[in-house]
Amino acid sequence: MSDYSFSMFPNDNFLDFRLFQYGWEQCEPLYSFGPFVRNHYLFHYVISGKGTLLSNDSGGVTHRYQLGAGQGFLICPGLVNTYCADERQPWKYVWLEFDGLRAADYLEAAGLGQAQPIYRPQNGAGEGVCSRMLYISDHANASPLHLVGHLCLFLDELVQSSSTRRERQSGPLRDFYIQEAVTFIQQNFHRGITVEEIADACKLNRSYFSRLFKEVIGCTPQEFIIRLRLTRAAEQMRTTSDPIGDIARRCGYPNQLHFSQAFKKRYGLPPREWRKENRPIKKGT
Repeated sequence: MSDYSFSMFPNDNFLDFRLFQYGWEQCEPLYSFGPFVRNHYLFHYVISGKGTLLSNDSGGVTHRYQLGAGQGFLICPGLVNTYCADERQPWKYVWLEFDGLRAADYLEAAGLGQAQPIYRPQNGAGEGVCSRMLYISDHANASPLHLVGHLCLFLDELVQSSSTRRERQSGPLRDFYIQEAVTFIQQNFHRGITVEEIADACKLNRSYFSRLFKEVIGCTPQEFIIRLRLTRAAEQMRTTSDPIGDIARRCGYPNQLHFSQAFKKRYGLPPREWRKENRPIKKGT
């Protein structure tokens, strides 16, 4: 029987970063999980032993990766993955499942994503990543704010130690413009705002603004708006009983069909099915 620890995150009131579950497991020989599709990012760090990851890319092509101690692997939302412990040296790993508006940005800064799901630390410096993950796993009773703080520290360790890390240039003035843009989007995402409007609010040329936004945030303004709308919609579907059509309109989608298509593309399931699978479990049930 496997030795493991598993916990669910108790709070949903975070948008930039959100935890869903976390734990660790010493696997039995040839123990496998999948094929499975996740709705959120799932990162494993291999503490000891070996195993194999089978990961499909967005085109449906399966890639095979052999991993050992000190490495990690990222499972992206909407992709089919299977992973299996080695027969002779089964792995022990720790995992975090997380998401949020800024999650993709920091994973991209670490050089991780669909095309590159394998984490390899620079000069074997992955201990910090492992310790941050184990801390979260071992402190399941800490406050949600405390755990999200350590999720941020984990992501920082991941970016700083990754051998595929991507350098980003920034500065006080650039950061000011982008913060102004993000604030404007957060205040107006519910209506049909355009990139021109956002650029005007920041007093910048549209082309320069779009280029600057992508350099700093890691995605285009349009992609950020869609991500924010869908994140807010998912939040409301989990925490309210409001009709999906009402939620879609409040989040900038007057056409429910367009909302359903965008939501399924992001989360892998139609809104109604996703809601059934992701509603909080009530205490005492």
